[in-house]
Amino acid sequence: MRLVQGEAEAITDLFAPASFDVVLCQGVLMYFPEPGPLLDAIARVVVPGGIVSLLVRNGDALAMRPGLLGDWDGVGKAFDGVAYRNRIGVDARADRLEDLTATLARRRMPVTRWYGVRVFTDTAASDAPLPDDATLDAIVRSEERAGRTDPYRHVAALLHLIAVREDEASGS
Repeated sequence: MRLVQGEAEAITDLFAPASFDVVLCQGVLMYFPEPGPLLDAIARVVVPGGIVSLLVRNGDALAMRPGLLGDWDGVGKAFDGVAYRNRIGVDARADRLEDLTATLARRRMPVTRWYGVRVFTDTAASDAPLPDDATLDAIVRSEERAGRTDPYRHVAALLHLIAVREDEASGS
């Protein structure tokens, strides 16, 4: 492994086109006011047939956390847009599943699968102690099942989208 430091949108200055079989972009898009330039760069560096894995804040479920915590002003703000302040106090942006799926398709990276992440555990305190092994196993099993099952995955705090880069010539 080689660690390279640079601006995310400038990955095409650091790597040749079609350099990667897999690109992971986990918890990054939310910090960009406009994800287009970064997605353009990702599309250029992934090989045709390559996998793009994105983990993003779910803009369709922004009201869930404040609602479950009884923060009714926060619920109102969440319904009004896709901007939010995260747990560490940083302003961020969420993506709506339909919009991000369309955005990726326009870049020849159609979504082939998607999952919800943190369906039941989003309101758990960041400093909460780990539960015993049996409880932790039950939590993981429950989250995994909810994350792939409708309607639960739609209200997850995060979305995990898997896209596959199409071949320019063949369209597949």
